[in-house]
Amino acid sequence: MQPETPADDQAMIMTLEAWADTIIPGEKRWPEDRAIAGVSTGGGSVAAGAIEVLQTDAGGLAPALPHLANSLNGHATAYAAEQGLTLDDDVPPFVALASEHRIALVDRLCKPGHPEKQTWVNLAVFSNMAFDTGTHLSTPAALAAGHPGLTHIGFRKPDADGIWRFPDYTYHRQLAQPHPDTTPSGSPA
Repeated sequence: MQPETPADDQAMIMTLEAWADTIIPGEKRWPEDRAIAGVSTGGGSVAAGAIEVLQTDAGGLAPALPHLANSLNGHATAYAAEQGLTLDDDVPPFVALASEHRIALVDRLCKPGHPEKQTWVNLAVFSNMAFDTGTHLSTPAALAAGHPGLTHIGFRKPDADGIWRFPDYTYHRQLAQPHPDTTPSGSPA
């Protein structure tokens, strides 16, 4: 089920951005940004490419995104009614929720026992993947572009020749000898 109009597509993207921002918050991209709650500094999941990751064919969720966004907005509407909240009709219902209510709804949807838990956990995992790995980009390209997640975790850039070398052992001691057929570049023969 694909969005029927550009407005439907925009609503879907805003909803998914708000979801991703709830999973790993970032700062607003511009002052009137409604999808990003702006409860954190620096780039969050959206700046890290969550929407691009969700839309890749390799992930398998792309065809379901319109349905997931509609379902999330349905849950947001029901949550708002339950909480006595009035939602702004200018944006999709999940986007209209304040950050603390987005968090409460995501928590509810991902709790053990919720009948749709696995669906929402899967959607959250994609937001994490975008931030933690920049999976939709090559690692050197992501680092060169200042990928917010890789930068945040301190992922080291390769040496000038594009090869990663690690002069210090992770545990500050060598745990095993290299295989005798390992080449000087570290590749197996």
